[in-house]
Amino acid sequence: MSMRFLCALVLLVAVSGCIGTSSQFPPDNEGSAYKTAGSDCKGAGTVEFGASPMRIEDISLIIPMGAMVGSHVTPIDHMYFSPAVFHSAPDTYNVYASADGIITSIGHEPHFAENKYEKYRLEIRHTCDFYSIYNLLTSLSPELQKITGGIQPGGYYGKPIQVKEGQLLGKIGGQTLDLSVNYDKVVLEGFIVPEHYAGEEWKIHTVDPFDYFKEPLRSELLAKNLRQVEPRGGKIDYDIEGRLVGNWFRDGIGYPRNYVRDSWKNHLSFVYDPVDPSHVIVSIGDYGGEPKQFGVKDNAPDPASISASTGLVRYELQQLDYVDENGEYWDRFSYDSGLKAVNQAIVHGVALVQIIEARKIKFEAFPGKTSSEVSGFTSAAKIYER
Repeated sequence: MSMRFLCALVLLVAVSGCIGTSSQFPPDNEGSAYKTAGSDCKGAGTVEFGASPMRIEDISLIIPMGAMVGSHVTPIDHMYFSPAVFHSAPDTYNVYASADGIITSIGHEPHFAENKYEKYRLEIRHTCDFYSIYNLLTSLSPELQKITGGIQPGGYYGKPIQVKEGQLLGKIGGQTLDLSVNYDKVVLEGFIVPEHYAGEEWKIHTVDPFDYFKEPLRSELLAKNLRQVEPRGGKIDYDIEGRLVGNWFRDGIGYPRNYVRDSWKNHLSFVYDPVDPSHVIVSIGDYGGEPKQFGVKDNAPDPASISASTGLVRYELQQLDYVDENGEYWDRFSYDSGLKAVNQAIVHGVALVQIIEARKIKFEAFPGKTSSEVSGFTSAAKIYER
């Protein structure tokens, strides 16, 4: 992937420093920010959202779910609201509750070296099984700060706080706002082994946020959304039994419930671009020691067509970019409704893969090689499982 593309997309998804990172907090460091006080919730079922998480005029564009960048090797389970001026100061734009609910946890991300600004994460239970997750706020509202006091980096506040639709939650600036909406009665069918996601248990219950906003708010938000095909909010679950498409994990390690440092190195995905889902993406957690994402030469073969009977498959890896309807490269910061994913011509490596059982593949990456230079697996090949 070109540095121009990676750095720009990384800025959009608010991972500063142009390196792979993960927002998951380490354990036992006052960092269990994903705990919830479920007993404090009320009712069941979904609700409608009557307020935008940011003012419409403060949003430049929305990146749908399913993006992959850096250590986000599998498709990302939240969408990104990019502010009108991305390179703004922290606390420039307001963030609001989309509906009534109870904040069940507020986490303050540790001060990792790559963090340019503060990062707060809030979970709001609108009912006992329907909830929103906001992340990357640069500060909390004065009202919330008065209740929580100072939350130290790496710490969290877990007492219930009632909020109303449209209530100010905090501010954002210089990075995107993450939004995930989850409904426990929905279990995504494209995750064949849900247990692999135990460490991020909300992931398998992810729903399309656009489906819950009232009109005309829904249409106003969709007008900022880069993806033009259904599902408009994006897609994150691609597994098909016996096919290559979807997520794979080393030694059955997915998103473990107990913290595993840099667990993303064990992840591998053969999926599709979130904005242009006709475009194949190979996302590798350990590509010469780094997480990388690539398009594939000739955009083929389709991983959904690859089975055990296909045998050995060579993907030549190319840098991914986007062009607009006029064939001009996208600047990544301006809204465009006609984006198309394209690959640059140079081959930067080869991914060799073979399905050996319905839920087991053999995989090896060869950075700097072309297909003609790769005859087969070496002793460095690894086994990945569903």
